Amino acid sequence: MAFGDILQKIRAPVPEGLTGMELFLQNDDLLPVPEEERLWKRWNYYTFWLADSFNINTFQIASSMVTLGMTWWQAWLAVWVGYGIAACFLVLNAYPGAKYHIIFPAYCRASFGNLGALWPVFNRAAMACIWYGVQAWIGGQCVFVLIQAIWPQAINMTTHILGNPKNGLDVGHLVGFLIFSLISLIPIYFPLHTIRHLFTLKAVLAPIGGISLLAWVLSKAGGAGPIIHAKATIHGSELGWGFIINLMSCISNMATLITNATDFASRASHPRNVIIPQLVALPFTFAIVSLFGILIGSSTTLIFGEFVWSPLSILERMITDFPSHKTRAGAAIISICFIVAQLGTNIAANSISAGCDLTSLFPAYITIRRGGYICALVGIVMQPWILESSSSKFESYLSGYSVFLSSIAGVLMSHYYVVAKRRIKVDDLYTMDGVYRYWNGINPRAYAAYIAGIAINVTGFAGAVGTPVPLAATRIYELSFFTGFLVASIVYIGLNKVFPVRELTEEECDTVTVGRKAWFGETGSGEHASGEDEEKKSYEGAKANVVSL
Repeated sequence: MAFGDILQKIRAPVPEGLTGMELFLQNDDLLPVPEEERLWKRWNYYTFWLADSFNINTFQIASSMVTLGMTWWQAWLAVWVGYGIAACFLVLNAYPGAKYHIIFPAYCRASFGNLGALWPVFNRAAMACIWYGVQAWIGGQCVFVLIQAIWPQAINMTTHILGNPKNGLDVGHLVGFLIFSLISLIPIYFPLHTIRHLFTLKAVLAPIGGISLLAWVLSKAGGAGPIIHAKATIHGSELGWGFIINLMSCISNMATLITNATDFASRASHPRNVIIPQLVALPFTFAIVSLFGILIGSSTTLIFGEFVWSPLSILERMITDFPSHKTRAGAAIISICFIVAQLGTNIAANSISAGCDLTSLFPAYITIRRGGYICALVGIVMQPWILESSSSKFESYLSGYSVFLSSIAGVLMSHYYVVAKRRIKVDDLYTMDGVYRYWNGINPRAYAAYIAGIAINVTGFAGAVGTPVPLAATRIYELSFFTGFLVASIVYIGLNKVFPVRELTEEECDTVTVGRKAWFGETGSGEHASGEDEEKKSYEGAKANVVSL
């Protein structure tokens, strides 16, 4: 078989009749989501955030704040405020996807241009692949805990690969990582509109695991431990900036999902489904799980004589320090719940996001499913165990990446809500002859704003990874998501005042002809029916809710 025949065989499904550049701009996954795949109801978004919040990282967020000198309630308040603000950003950026049923790569084209969108999409895809590997490694640790609970002798599987302890990889954790990676390939196969069932399953099992671990350690400790009664060890401006830093860490933790919020919103059966459920569920669920983390971590000081802030380390210590059939059974059940929790988090935040992004980079050959498998492959090849063990600054690099994402989010939202006045001409997202051509497919205003949003935080970012910098730069960087977002937004709006783009009308934005079916119905016209007052009113009502934020 000739190489050309192989390429033709693996081509992604695309609408018929496309030629030239159109083949580079669209395939079935990039086009607006057809009506039969808009299946996400309100309760799906509630369960999605309930599922997403129950993961290993969330357990550790607030408890790590306490170890830095804050009281438990100060740390918990920072979590509430941080995730509450993150929810507002996320809903604002999700709404266009729910209204027009487009995913993040297509949404980017409205502001960055049809070709200019490739760079921010590549940024997001690269970050998703890196985080996928890191989260898969944590999931592998959950699997290794399960193995130890079933076969206690597995605790001795500590021989380092190649005899080098510096690479951070031993036999037991490698086995757990490979098993978790293989399990992860199953949900990647299913279409995005059906994967909501995984989040529903996780929303049931993950809380069972978290509550069980909480009840277990409270029972063993005979109470919540001394941290609940401890006073703050930092005061004044140090406490104030400590509160802000921890608050911003919560927002930065959500930066990736804020940026590509349109991916899941595109599957909403109605635009209003993405507003109240996410505004309520996101901060509430993350705050509750963080409180669990505080109570669990505090209890460990009574059980083990030291503060253990990782739930997985707690389970391993339970197995070794309190060996019994009941302990092993309990650890096995909790670890299974954590495996499902970590699986759902990695699929939601990383593989699906990478799949949506990669399909826009090579739409002729990559679908969302194939993009998800590429993400999984990169997650293994990148050797996350080396990244986690080789540098204490690794997490600083990853957290600092929110600087780049905040600038992208600033351009996206300022374009949609201010410059475009909440209008997108969907047809022109998939052609080089429309309003989003800008200058040779690139919007220079968007790139100028993007660079400005990054520039204000560059010096502080250097300080975060060890370079001596002025205190003012450090303070600006500690507010990096806000500063990056605001500077990018202000510069973008200002440039559009000086160099305005053509204003779109409601009529041309309400007419959508691209897609596997007509966007509203089966007639082929693709137009909003003027007589469907109920549909029109519902959109106006949902729009008013978003504007009121």
